[in-house]
Amino acid sequence: MKIGIDLGTTNSLAACYRNGKVEIIRNRLGKKITPSIVSIDENDHVLVGETAKEYGILHPERTAAVFKRAMGTSKSFDVGEHSFSAEELSSFVLRSLKEDAEEYLGEKVEEAIISVPAYFNDKQRKATVKAGELAALKVSRIINEPTASAIAYGVGEKGKSERCLVFDLGGGTFDVTVLEYYRNIMEVYAIAGDNFLGGEDFTRILFEMFMERSGLDQEAISFRDLKFILKAAEQCKCSFSESDVAVINVTIGTKKYTESFQLSEYELRCKELLERLRKPIEKALNDARISLNDLDEILLTGGGTRLSIVKDYVRRNCGMEPVSLADPEETVAIGAALQCAMKDRDAQIEEVILTDVCPFTLGTEVIRDNGSFEIPGVYLPIIERNTVIPVSRKQIVYTAKDDQRYVNVKILQGESRIAANNLFLGELTVEVPPGPKGKEAIEVTYTYDIDALLEAEVKVLSTGVTRKVVIHDEEREESESEKASRLKRLEYLKFNPREDEENMLVMLRADRVYEESLSEDRKEIEELVETLQNALNDKNILMIEITKKKLTELLDELETGKNDHFVA
Repeated sequence: MKIGIDLGTTNSLAACYRNGKVEIIRNRLGKKITPSIVSIDENDHVLVGETAKEYGILHPERTAAVFKRAMGTSKSFDVGEHSFSAEELSSFVLRSLKEDAEEYLGEKVEEAIISVPAYFNDKQRKATVKAGELAALKVSRIINEPTASAIAYGVGEKGKSERCLVFDLGGGTFDVTVLEYYRNIMEVYAIAGDNFLGGEDFTRILFEMFMERSGLDQEAISFRDLKFILKAAEQCKCSFSESDVAVINVTIGTKKYTESFQLSEYELRCKELLERLRKPIEKALNDARISLNDLDEILLTGGGTRLSIVKDYVRRNCGMEPVSLADPEETVAIGAALQCAMKDRDAQIEEVILTDVCPFTLGTEVIRDNGSFEIPGVYLPIIERNTVIPVSRKQIVYTAKDDQRYVNVKILQGESRIAANNLFLGELTVEVPPGPKGKEAIEVTYTYDIDALLEAEVKVLSTGVTRKVVIHDEEREESESEKASRLKRLEYLKFNPREDEENMLVMLRADRVYEESLSEDRKEIEELVETLQNALNDKNILMIEITKKKLTELLDELETGKNDHFVA
C-alpha cells in the first residue's frame, strides 16, 4: 500500500486513496494532524506528535521541533543525552505516520510519496528521501507541496483550463507556484519561495510583543517558561481568526501576566514579514513571463493562510479575491495521495500529467576572460531555474592555462554570479592533452529528471574521453556499513507503545496545567492524577476510562475558563 505524506515543519499528516476517494489517516489519538515534534524521555522512549508537544513544554531540553528547516545540512539537534540530524528526527515522524497508517488501513505500508517545499534544493530533497529510508519507507517520488495542493484542488474537473498562482504558507516555509492546467495536463511554469518564512515567524512576532509589553527579560526566565509563552502566543495568533482582539495569558512563577493585542497593531508589527511574501510572488510571475492580470485564480494553501492579515495582504497586493482551500492543512497530503493513485493507474481516477520545473539554476565554475584580464570563480549557468524538466543542456568550456593536464568541473546549484556562493553538489575531473590555453574543448552536459536526479557528464572533444556521475550528496553519502550502524543506533531507542499514548498524553497535559494553575485547581488535578495512576498500575480498564474522562473534562474546564475570563 502507498500513502501520501505531508512532512511539514510544524505539523505532518498522511492520506491514502481507496474505494474511489481520498481518506486522511487518523493517528493513534484519533486526530488527523501529528505535530512535527520529537522528544526522548528519561527512559530513552521516543515520543512523537501531540505527546512530544506536551512533554516538550515541561522538558524543552529533551525535545526538538522545526527541524525541517535544517534538512540537508550538517546541523545537529541535542535531545537529552542524544544528538540527531534533521533527517533522523524526520524519520521518527515518518515512522509514526507509517505505523498509524498500517493500523488504520489494516495492512503493511511500504511505499510513500512525500511532499517537500517547491524551493527545497537538491540536498534537502535527498535528505527527505533518506528520512523515509530510515523509517523503512520506499520513497517512490518527491512532490512539490504547491503542486500537490493544485492536484487536490483541480483533479477530476474536466474541460477546465486555468492559470493559477498557488500561495503556500506553511508553518516554516513559503512557496509560490505558477501553473496552468487543462484537462489532464498540469504544467508548472515557475516556482519561488522562502524556506525560512512561515507561520512560526508570525507567532514569534506576538511572542516579542508580549515580552516587550510585560517587561519580562528573556534572559532572566527559564527555557520552560519561554515555551509556555510561545504556546500562548500561538493560541493568541489563532484566535485572531475569530476576533480583532486577542489575549496572551500566562503564569510565570506565582505571577499572572495578561496582555491583549489589537489585530491592527499586530499587522503593523508583521509588516516586514508580509513584505517578504511579495518578492517570491514577483519572482515567480517574472520567471513565468506573465502578470497578475493573466491569472484566473490565486489558491491559498498551508495553515499560515488562515491568518486574516495574510489573506488581506494577498487580496490587496494581487487585486483579486484569493480562493481559500477548505482545510488548507490537508490539501498537500490529499494531493500526494491522489498522486499515489495516479502512479498506480487507479481506474477510478483520471491521471494528471505533470510537468514540473527545476527549482534552482544548475551550473559550474569557470574563469572568464573579458579581453583585458581574467576573472576567476565565475558561475556559468547550464540549466536555468524554472526550466521544464526532464531536461538536458550542454555547455562548452575550454582549458584555462597553458599545458593544463586536468579539468575539474564543479557541479553547483544556485543563483549567485559568484561560484563560491552557490551550493556545491559534486565534481568531476577529466584528463586533457597538454597544450596552449584554450585549445582543448570540454563539453559539459547536465540532465535533470522529474525525480530531481541530476546526471553530469564531461567529455573531452579531442579525445572522446568521457566521465559521468549521478549526483549524490557526497559529503553525507554513507556506506552500507555506516547505514546499518546508523539504523542500529536509532533502533536502540524505544518507541512508546500505541496503547499507552492517550494515557501518557493526558498525564503530561495534567502536569502542564498543574504548573499553570494555583491552590484549589492544583489540588483537584493532583487527586485525579493519583487516582488515574493507581488505576494504570492496577490495569483497571474501567477505572482508567472513568478517571481519564473526569481528568480531561477538568483540564478542558480549567483551560477554557482561563481563556474565557480574558476574552475582550
